[in-house]
Parts: sequence; C-alpha cells; structure tokens
Amino acid sequence: MKNDARQRGRKRLDERLTALKPEDRFNAPPKGWVRAIRDALGMTGVQFAKRLNIRPQSVEALEKSEANGAIQLKTLRRAAEALDCTLVYALVPNNSLEGAVSARARKIARRELGRVAHTMKLEAQGTGDANLEARIEAYVRDVLKDRDLWNES
Repeated sequence: MKNDARQRGRKRLDERLTALKPEDRFNAPPKGWVRAIRDALGMTGVQFAKRLNIRPQSVEALEKSEANGAIQLKTLRRAAEALDCTLVYALVPNNSLEGAVSARARKIARRELGRVAHTMKLEAQGTGDANLEARIEAYVRDVLKDRDLWNES
C-alpha cells in the first residue's frame, strides 16, 4: 500500500518536472542571474545595495558568490525580492524518478541473483543466463516491491 502511494507520488513529480526539461535552458548567465537582471533593469550597484539594506561594496561580493555557486538560498531570495523577482528552486532529476527506482531495484536484483547463481554454479546446479532478464523482473516484482531500496550499498 505504501509503495503504491510512493509510486503515484513519483509519477506526479515526474509529470511536474518534465516542464523543466531540458534543464540547460536555466543555466545562469556568466555573471549570474542577479547581475544580469540588475543590469537589464538599469539598476546600479548602489541602488541595489540600498534596496537590500547592505553596503554597496557587498553587492559585488553577493554577485560573485552567486556566479561561483557559493551564495546561500536565503541571500539569493532576498536579492530576488529586491529585484522584484521570484526565486525558483528545483531539483531536476537527470532521468525520471520512476526510472531511478526501477534502475536501483534492477541493480539490487542483479547483485542478489548473481550471488545465488554463483552458489548454484559451485554446487554444479548453474541456471545459465538464458532467462536472466525474466528472473530479474520477477525478483523485482516479487521480492523487492516493498523493500527499502536506498538503505543498501
């Protein structure tokens, strides 16, 4: 039951996140979003500093920290508000969440079935690789369906 709810949740998230693909559309400009938007608005560093209630010298440090990826989210959120922008924050999986769970289950199944196959070969009862894919699918479906896949190495 819990697994079905997780699967539905993964599918809903996958659907929402597809709108963010391809994620390279959101690569930051070379000097960062804050600097690019501030420049596009024609806002000086002094004016921006005043809106943020910081020293003008701190604007350059803020913009550099964003450009090199070291800025804190709360600082970036404040900067966005000062520029009348909304900070959008998301983690976009490289593949679907459902695919990641499936790949993880298949990896575990392959490892565990490999151990069994090795033991059986030692006992001269090898099963061969002819139906390996079918055994992996059955193992994932029957054995791993309710198991915590991320609590293992």
